[in-house]
Amino acid sequence: MNIEHNKSLKEYNTFGIDVTASEFVKVTSETALKDLLLKDPKKRFFIISGGSNMLLTKDIDTLVLHIAITGITVVEEFKDSIIISANAGENWHDFVLYCINQGYGGLENLSLIPGYVGSAPIQNIGAYGVELKDTFVSCEAIHISSGEKHIFSNKDCKFGYRNSIFKSDVKDEFIITKVTFKLSKNNHILNTSYGAIENALKENGITSPTIKDVSEAVIQIRQSKLPDPNEIGNSGSFFKNPVISIDHFSRLQKTYPDIPFYKIDNQTIKVPAGWLIEQSGFKGKRWGDAGVHEKQALVLVNYNNATGVEILDLSKKIQSKIKDRFDINLEIEVNII
Repeated sequence: MNIEHNKSLKEYNTFGIDVTASEFVKVTSETALKDLLLKDPKKRFFIISGGSNMLLTKDIDTLVLHIAITGITVVEEFKDSIIISANAGENWHDFVLYCINQGYGGLENLSLIPGYVGSAPIQNIGAYGVELKDTFVSCEAIHISSGEKHIFSNKDCKFGYRNSIFKSDVKDEFIITKVTFKLSKNNHILNTSYGAIENALKENGITSPTIKDVSEAVIQIRQSKLPDPNEIGNSGSFFKNPVISIDHFSRLQKTYPDIPFYKIDNQTIKVPAGWLIEQSGFKGKRWGDAGVHEKQALVLVNYNNATGVEILDLSKKIQSKIKDRFDINLEIEVNII
């Protein structure tokens, strides 16, 4: 296995931050991964897959494992559903398109989300009314210290809003190698309740959408609002949409009657972080090469050579302003390294 030294990680993170790994190796099989972990049980590792949900603020002074284990397998098939597994190194969007082309439904709203399959459960990725947990069956993960394989069920993962056990209880203890989903084959239940999807379908003259129609609508929406990481460095949504109490929302609504919201239950309301950031004057603003995207204020961008520290400093400015103006603590969604 070829271990590279002083390797730039610029092409391995969607922000395009140019930091250096003291050691770097591409892992293409579970066997190779176990061998590396057991070779020196006390050695520290840094795990990277698609690099789509991280902001690198410093060089990595340990061995970086780039998880590139690929493969898609049908586990079990039924009349109306299918159990399908994808290895951690599969590109997420490519996997979604593969499923749609096979006629498997359930992931169409998650089209064009950047990253790899292996990192999807960590974040419990979600978009347009659908989350990974809705179709997730289980995942296989290797314990870093022992090299033993563990299987985590949907319940085991303790999924929450952009959260899972892999970001809390067992953070940095496991490497996900495979994820298994249950998808529909017939009688697909489509989630088109988000206005943006309804509008896109209407504009395309579609009244009885298929899973492919929904996927293409989501792709159309995302491409119109979000920058391509291959063109402008970014990690998609940088902040979580905050959840506040009904009372807090009522107070804000008196001052901002047009504030958009999504009711979660009788006690809590979700407010779009992008709206808060835009109202605070950050949309489209730029500080050197670090900035806020001109079309979507929820996205922080690296226009060329911004450092991770510069982007992190910008995020702190935004958090401070939102706290002062709306009394809301804006939580960062990406992992800060």
